[in-house]
Amino acid sequence: MADNGGLTLRLNRVVPAPCAQVFGACTDPNELAHWWGPHGFTTPQIDLDLRVGGAYRFAMQPPDGGMFHLTGEFRAIEPPARLEYTFRWEEPDPDDRETVVNLSFRDVDDATEVALVQSGFATEARRALHEAGWTDGLDRLQELMSSRRSAEG
Repeated sequence: MADNGGLTLRLNRVVPAPCAQVFGACTDPNELAHWWGPHGFTTPQIDLDLRVGGAYRFAMQPPDGGMFHLTGEFRAIEPPARLEYTFRWEEPDPDDRETVVNLSFRDVDDATEVALVQSGFATEARRALHEAGWTDGLDRLQELMSSRRSAEG
C-alpha cells in the first residue's frame, strides 16, 4: 500500500468535452493510447481490469530509449466523477515508491475540469518528473478532445 506521507502533486485542467467523455478517455485503453504520456511517447500496450481491486499495466515507449512499464491497482471507480489508483514503476528508480493518483471530473459549462492529485513521492525530483509527464499528458488529452469537438462542429 502507498505511504500517505511524502510530497504531493496537484494539477487542474479544463478539457473541452463532457465529463462522461473525459472519464472514458481516462479508462478506455483505445482512448488512453491517443494521449497517455509525455509528448513524443507512445503507449503500445495497455491492459486494464477496470474494477475496484483490478490491476492495470501500461507499456510506454519514449522517442529514444527502451520501453518501460508502469502498473497499479484501482482503488475507486465512480463514473464519471472520480478515479483513484496506485501507481508504481516496474524496475523503479531508487527514489521511486508507490504513489496514489486521484482524478476527479467536474462539469464546468460545456467542458470538464480535471483535478489530479498524486501523493506519496519520496523526493522533489520524482514529483517534478511526474508533474512534467502529467502536464504533457493532460495537454495531449486537451488537444484530443479539442480536435474531436472541432471535427463535430
